[in-house]
Amino acid sequence: MFELFGMFVLALAPIIWLVIALCGLHMEAYLASLGALVVAAVCAALGWGMTPVNMATAALEGFAMAIWPIVIVIIAAVFTYNLTVHTGAMETIKRMLCSVSADRRVLTLLIGWCFGGFLEGMAGFGTAVAIPASMLMALGISPVTSILACLIANGVPTMFGSIGIPTTTLASITGIDVVQLATVQAIQVFPFVVACPILMVALVGHGGKALKGMLPISLVSGVSFAACLVLAGHFIGGELPDVVAAVVSLVLTFAYALRMHKSGVEVPEQYRLEAAADDAPEESVAEKLRAWAPFALIFVVLLATSKLVPFINGPLSAIKSTVNIYAGDPTATLTFSWVNTPGVLIFICGIVGGIIQRCPAREMASVLGATCKQMSKTIVTMLGVLACAKIMGYSGMIASISAFFVGTLGGLYPLVAPLLGALGTFVTGSGTSSEVLFGNVQLHAAQSIGVNETWLVASNSLGVSAGKMLSPQNIAIGCAACGLVGKDGEILGKIAKYAFAFAVVMAIIVYVGSLVLA
Repeated sequence: MFELFGMFVLALAPIIWLVIALCGLHMEAYLASLGALVVAAVCAALGWGMTPVNMATAALEGFAMAIWPIVIVIIAAVFTYNLTVHTGAMETIKRMLCSVSADRRVLTLLIGWCFGGFLEGMAGFGTAVAIPASMLMALGISPVTSILACLIANGVPTMFGSIGIPTTTLASITGIDVVQLATVQAIQVFPFVVACPILMVALVGHGGKALKGMLPISLVSGVSFAACLVLAGHFIGGELPDVVAAVVSLVLTFAYALRMHKSGVEVPEQYRLEAAADDAPEESVAEKLRAWAPFALIFVVLLATSKLVPFINGPLSAIKSTVNIYAGDPTATLTFSWVNTPGVLIFICGIVGGIIQRCPAREMASVLGATCKQMSKTIVTMLGVLACAKIMGYSGMIASISAFFVGTLGGLYPLVAPLLGALGTFVTGSGTSSEVLFGNVQLHAAQSIGVNETWLVASNSLGVSAGKMLSPQNIAIGCAACGLVGKDGEILGKIAKYAFAFAVVMAIIVYVGSLVLA
């Protein structure tokens, strides 16, 4: 038992380092992530006997995975936003949104919750933080608040993100029916989906008093989203719940906001956006369409190239390369999709949108160069975090963490089941990676302690929702998009209270559910 505990503590060392470096030492995320990579390498060599060749190739696989598709997505998303700001189109968008509502709380729901949920469902990989947070900041909401709101919003849709890849992957590796799994996942996450819009309103309004008059629209946003997750999961499966839920929630929230605006509901001064001034210039329809062009293109292109349109998705997805980088396992392959990946598609949409907005090629190149410079430290953060995660996974460090929990807790294991999902996402920044790391651990634990298998396996996805909020990768994306590079520790400290509160409630729900369904 002592040896098991010792290996558990040693395996946690890179994560402990990240927390101390970011929150205690206030170190920049790129330095903290490189430090975590070094700690993971030393621990893997000393505790698990990982060879230098295996370690180097594991790190190299992490680098490759970070660059493609994650870094390319981040650069494309921020480039698209920066280009929209450069052309002045963001000011047009800002005025249009404020014509629906001058209330920053309402706009946070429309952009951070509804539009962000759609981006997560269609693309994932940080787009649901980078683009909505940038837009909220452009509307006059503080960068820190914008990032925090989008981190809260981005957690709960992750299990069905990128057209359901985390859920379909989990179903594949555990052998559980994907419709049954998606339904249970949606039921488990239901209360947290309802809570998120309420928390976001309180956050941007700086306290519970901001909920005055806003609870109905918050419930419309949250309940419609949560209900659609359950219905889509039960009747369709794991691919579409986010997309269906986000679109329905957006339509209903927009309609309710328009009703509030037309009925003359007074917006308190502290929540009113400056862009709602009565003397704001009125743009033509053509100008408005040009302003929205990049984001409309993203919507249409991501939808058209998704699994919803197989005759387009199939040929584009076939343009790919599969390689084996990790030397320790010839079956461990990495697939690079060269065209049908969100980063490439969003980048193309950004360029076409810039052309529509009449931006010269030289200026677009200048914006792209500035964007890459803006994102340089974030790119290093991605490289460090993903390489660290690969070393921890391949060396057996992740397995030692899970073995400790399963071996010592017995029937109380369901209390920590969602925490494993959160841990996997915290380390890797990916819901899919967390499902791969811990999916079968949850299945075997359910079989050994005699609880419902689907319930416990689904709890891993539930935990992903909390871990996504805390992920250094996700936080770095938000900071880079909003010009707060180096403030990762501050954001982590502020978002932690929400993530930990979610994790505690999740643990209780999973444990009680395991008793009921045993």
